[in-house]
Amino acid sequence: MEKELKSLHYSRPLSRDSKGMAKVLICTNHFYPETFRCNDVAFELANRGYDVTVLTAIPDYPKGKYYDGYGIFRKRHETVNGVKVIRGFIIPRGNGGGIRLMLNYLSFLISSIFISIFLGLFRKYDKVLIHETSPVMIGIPAVIVSKIQKLPLYFWVLDLWPESLQAAGGVNNKCVLNAFEKLTTWIYKNSKKILISSKGFEKSILEKGDFKDKIVYFPNWADRALAVNAGCKIPELPKGFIVMFAGNIGEAQDFDHIMEAANYLKDEQSIHFVFVGDGRKRPWVEKYRDEHKLQNTVHWLGRHPVETMPLFFRQADVMLMTLKDVSIFSLTAPAKLQAYMSAGKPILAMMNGEGPRIIEEASCGFSVAASDSRALADTIVKLSKMPKDELLQLGQNGKSYQNTHFDLNKSIEHLIELLAYEDN
Repeated sequence: MEKELKSLHYSRPLSRDSKGMAKVLICTNHFYPETFRCNDVAFELANRGYDVTVLTAIPDYPKGKYYDGYGIFRKRHETVNGVKVIRGFIIPRGNGGGIRLMLNYLSFLISSIFISIFLGLFRKYDKVLIHETSPVMIGIPAVIVSKIQKLPLYFWVLDLWPESLQAAGGVNNKCVLNAFEKLTTWIYKNSKKILISSKGFEKSILEKGDFKDKIVYFPNWADRALAVNAGCKIPELPKGFIVMFAGNIGEAQDFDHIMEAANYLKDEQSIHFVFVGDGRKRPWVEKYRDEHKLQNTVHWLGRHPVETMPLFFRQADVMLMTLKDVSIFSLTAPAKLQAYMSAGKPILAMMNGEGPRIIEEASCGFSVAASDSRALADTIVKLSKMPKDELLQLGQNGKSYQNTHFDLNKSIEHLIELLAYEDN
């Protein structure tokens, strides 16, 4: 599955425009000023001489409303760091409820299809890349351009569909799931390469067809913005042993069992759970905290800019990573793993599968089974009693592993090799 760069062969270079620049179209649901790793790919390719165009949506994630300065008649076309950006219309997702989210997805699908037909007929590209977070329909406009111009298509998979729809969205209608499985399989069939962010994704993909020769391991890296923190300020954190969770506070993250573990440790007043982020589960977390009188040991600090995260991470003793006990989540290595590793902090995971495998391979922390709140609580106590130098070594192990396996520059070089590769 994992391709060695030295095994790639070149039959011809990418075609060039009149300025000598290879032209790449990236289709993605989210792009700058939203914070996604697609930003790094687009900007790095532009820096290295590619003519990059991004087809994306009006930015509204995660707050559910258009970003300041953007709208139906504002900044639908712009150039950012040398990347040409074309934004399709969306109905903002609002609070992320089912109907509003469906309208958000469908509005962008319809607008992006019209844009893709125009781009396919009147613009010229050499390669098409799909950056597939949810939903998978972002592959449709990419396939349209690919077919009109007979271009190779690269499908960068960060969410498995329809599994994600069922696990995270709670959709169990067989007709809906079958429709999305057929759509996903169609995109796989039309892709030259399928780039997977987790090795665990291979099983799901191969169940949909004989795509073994298309699969390439292409893991995440730490967000570049995590290196930028000059002049940032953060709230004062509690004194004691800090277990920090940073990111989305949602159903998938299994806060039911995180809070249960916190309740087990309510008498350990020196151990503090610190949550940096926001999400649909936050009101429940706050209610549980108040009902169980955990105000002294459970602290919610809200959402903060990604640039401030290194300052938060620096004050943590251990970083917490969790996912519910659902089969699809065992195939996933959460993107926060690389961020935690880059901070040089020990990692404690309450999840199954790919995440714990990497933690064990990197010797950078501990893991317990998904939803095992008692084991989580016991492990936190164990970590709180470990010598500081042992905790520091675990963190350094993770940082070293991240630099070796999840480095942005190495990933971009790998992608460039893939884009230049042609079958003989």
